[in-house]
Parts: sequence; C-alpha cells; structure tokens
Amino acid sequence: MVGNVIITGAGSGLGLAAALYLAERGFRVYATVPDLGQQPAVDLAAAENGVTLRVLQLDVTDQASVNAAVDGVARDGGIYAVIHSAGLGLRGCFEDLAPAEIRRLFEVNVFGVMKVTRAVLPHMRAARRGRVLIITSAGGRLASMTLSAYCAAKFALEGFGESLAIEVAPFGIQVSLIAPGIVMTPHFTVRRGRASRAVDPHSPYYRRFLQHERLVDEILQTNRLTPADVAKVLYRALTAVRPRLRYVVGWRVALLSALKRRLPDELFMRAYFRQHERRVQRQPIPSEALSNLEVPGVSSTEYLGLRPVRKVKGQ
Repeated sequence: MVGNVIITGAGSGLGLAAALYLAERGFRVYATVPDLGQQPAVDLAAAENGVTLRVLQLDVTDQASVNAAVDGVARDGGIYAVIHSAGLGLRGCFEDLAPAEIRRLFEVNVFGVMKVTRAVLPHMRAARRGRVLIITSAGGRLASMTLSAYCAAKFALEGFGESLAIEVAPFGIQVSLIAPGIVMTPHFTVRRGRASRAVDPHSPYYRRFLQHERLVDEILQTNRLTPADVAKVLYRALTAVRPRLRYVVGWRVALLSALKRRLPDELFMRAYFRQHERRVQRQPIPSEALSNLEVPGVSSTEYLGLRPVRKVKGQ
C-alpha cells in the first residue's frame, strides 16, 4: 500500500473516479460520502473495477462528522493525503441568486474544504509528511457568466491553497490545486445546481441564461475530457517527488490560462468576453423546459472513463 487517502465527495463524478483509479494503483482509499445512502453505488463501481474502497460517512459541513471520519482513518494507519472533491454547483446570474443559495455553496465548497483540512493537518504534521489536493475548477482561473457565486468560491480556494502551501511546507506537507475544465459528470448533468430564480421567466436574465445553458450543453457534447483524465492528474500530484502547486486539466483551460498569463488584462478580457458573447448569442432559445443531459445507458465504469482493472493490468 502506498498510503491512506481520504477523498471527500466520492459518491459520484470526479471523487468516485479518483477513488477507483487510486485504489487500483495501491492506495488505501477512504471514499467518503455525506450520506451513506450513496454507498451501494460506490460499492458497485468498486466491484466493476475489481478494487476495494472503504466507504465512510463525512459531511463537510458538519465538524463532528469530519472529526469522526478523519480520526478513524488516522487510527487505521495514518493519513497520507486528502483529496477535496466534495462540491456544489450554483448556476444563475448574481441578481438571481438568493443569499441562502450562495451561503450554502460557500459552506460546502469553501468552508467544507477548510473544515476537513483543519482536521487532517495535525496528523500530517505529526507524521512530517502529507499531501493536500484541492480540486478547484477552470472557474477558479477564468470567470464566466451565470457562475458569479461559483467562480467566487473557486477563486477563494485558489487563494486558500496558495497561502496554505506556504504555511505547511516546513512540516513536509505539500499542497496542489487541480483545475479541470468542463467534465461530463452529474455536476453538469442531473445535478447542475440551477438557482431557483434563474429559471423564472420574469427574470431580466432569463433569456441569456437559457442561451448560456445551451452553450454548456454544446460544450459537454463535444468535450473529450473525462473524470479518468482528472484522476490521472491527481495520481501524478500524489506520487511526484516535487508536486506542482497548480495542475490544469484540459487543453481549453490550459490554452486560456496561458493567454491570460501572457496578455495584458484588458486585452485578454476584451477578446475572451467578445468570443464568449458571440457563442452565447448564437444559441437558440429552447421552446421546451430546460433540459438536463442524461448519460445514456452506460455502466459507472464507462461513464467515468475508466475500464475494469482486469483489462488494464500491466499498463
């Protein structure tokens, strides 16, 4: 075994893909979920891939739940790493976001990360080693319309992770920020997280919101980035002798991030938003209710972009 790894939000999507990928490669993975009702789906995915996952209940918004899970793993051989994958989406222009919706988003996406990190750090400091991997987003590097609160939370994580990396480095603990582009997961399909007023026809932003949602659907349908691609980057960050502070996953994000670094802010923003606006404007307004993409009749293994372990041994 390489070491114990705690993954938050491992019931589906990126967290589950990471749990399966790392377990296959020798890590002892604690796949945590906020509700143990998700355990059967996790167990099924593990069986399909021929690996063992230890499923624990961990609600990142509940300090008692966080402490119980973290202390349990620490007693079972220590904690080598934590991967922060738990998160919510919230789509809608700022004026359409209720304060309670924004508060809930930050409780999970920002304060939840801080709660779990605060719980694991004493164990890592005692061991003089550890890895903290925070899955942020392309939205933590590039803003977008209908994502004002979500991008604010992801930008906050980028700042938190950068500062934390400096603080914990003397104790042998390394921090990495993983920023994927749009990936076909429940986050963008069956659990897109639309704000309640965003789908109100009386909102002044309603028509543009519909057009932007259609643009997201278009990108998803043509995107080749899978949860497995993100899992591979997480594996590199966990096993590198000198892991990088930031990893970008997906060529679109990498290209835009490089341009943003090299161009003057005003020039980049003018070009980026002009192109973005053109793409939004050309989207038709659906006559039917907003759609949610469904994943068409595939197993959890295929959906995550993974293959059963028996087919990939020796790679």
